[in-house]
Amino acid sequence: MLRKKTTKIPAVTKEVQKLINDMHDTLKEAKGLGIAAPQVGSSLRVCLAKIGKKTMVLVNPQITWKSDDREIMEEGCLSLPGLDVEVERPIGIIVEYLNEKGKPEKRKLSSIDARVVQHEVDHLEGVLIVDYLPSITQLHPAHPSDAGAL
Repeated sequence: MLRKKTTKIPAVTKEVQKLINDMHDTLKEAKGLGIAAPQVGSSLRVCLAKIGKKTMVLVNPQITWKSDDREIMEEGCLSLPGLDVEVERPIGIIVEYLNEKGKPEKRKLSSIDARVVQHEVDHLEGVLIVDYLPSITQLHPAHPSDAGAL
C-alpha cells in the first residue's frame, strides 16, 4: 500500500470525512507531525499535516511551487519507526488542495511546515524517506566483477 500512488478524490463525502477523522485519531495517538491515507490502509489522496498548533487537512494536494533554496534535515516516519534519514528538500512551497469541507485552498509554507507537507505528499506518490538514501551503487560504484574472485 505504501508504494502505490493514491487516487484523486472527486468529492469530500461522508466516507472521506470518516477517513479524515480516523487519521486525526491515529496522528494524535502517534504524536506525529503528519499522516497520509496510505499509512492507514487507504489509497485515497488525502493527508494531514500539523502546521503550527493546527492540524491541516489536505485533500488532493498539489505542490505548485518549490523554492530554489534547499535544506537537509533528518526525517522520521510513522511507517518506519526508529529510522531517521537525512532528506534534502526545498525550504518553501506553495500547495493547493481542498480542505476537509471540499473548498479549494492555497498556502505558502516554509521551514518545517513545508517539509511536513512535502513528506506527506511523497506518501501520496508512493515515495518513502528510504528513497532518499544513496543507492548501494553510489556508495560502492565498483562492479562485483572488478573485485576478483570472492
